[in-house]
Amino acid sequence: MNPSHPQPKIHLSQTDEYREIYSNSVQVRVSVWDFLLVFGLVHQETAEQVDVKNALGVYLSPQQAKALWNVLGQNLAQYEQTFGALALEPQAPKGPVH
Repeated sequence: MNPSHPQPKIHLSQTDEYREIYSNSVQVRVSVWDFLLVFGLVHQETAEQVDVKNALGVYLSPQQAKALWNVLGQNLAQYEQTFGALALEPQAPKGPVH
């Protein structure tokens, strides 16, 4: 870091449109100009049908997508170091579920 260019202070705030949602589904769509992450909820009542209700779409520049990939990778590594490896396939619970 160049001492003649100190880091600016960052102030975070939320717009009136800010929302938080839970998502157990994410679809990634890619174009030359951007990435679109579509977050939604998956629900399966029968073996024959899975319903996905999309709730939120977020467009990212390729640079922001790569920065997100890096941050998620770092945080997942820390999570797994603390809590153990994550399996992508569903696992039967071992012991009581809280």
